[in-house]
Amino acid sequence: MASDDKSKTDSAAPPPVEKECKRMDIATLLSPRSVIADLRATAKKQALQELAYRVGGASGLHDRAIIDAVWEREKLGSTGLGGGIAIPHARLPGLKSLHGAFARLATPIDFDAVDDRPVDLIFMLIAPEGAGADHLTALGRVSRAMRDRTLVEKIRASSNADAIYALLTGFARPQAA
Repeated sequence: MASDDKSKTDSAAPPPVEKECKRMDIATLLSPRSVIADLRATAKKQALQELAYRVGGASGLHDRAIIDAVWEREKLGSTGLGGGIAIPHARLPGLKSLHGAFARLATPIDFDAVDDRPVDLIFMLIAPEGAGADHLTALGRVSRAMRDRTLVEKIRASSNADAIYALLTGFARPQAA
């Protein structure tokens, strides 16, 4: 009888939210205004503040709340992944959906990256406080994009924010048949 109860419970469970997450692509996280092609920052905190300002404009949250949350996450361990790339991220109360901002820095900066190399590409991601699966899916999506050497080379060679936005939002997007 216990096994019957278990199967009833399993079949009555709501469908996983992950189906929505799997359709998420970078275009759902960024807007053209949230991409900076030539950010002139000389320190990690300065770069994060500019990205928080951009994300704040898109999300409706005050940039101070965003920078505070991202900075707290950075205190746990750097989000500098190596290879000149960082993906700072945080979860925030009061946020309704995921948002991102991207910057290519004019000059690489120290970011306490795992390989001790300076960072020149930063993708900031913020998520609602309860967005466990969505947050992880978005981080995975961004991480895959930033590990793609061809994409990263094209971003570094791009002349403007619109070109970078097109590259990022076109990455791994299903092509029409």
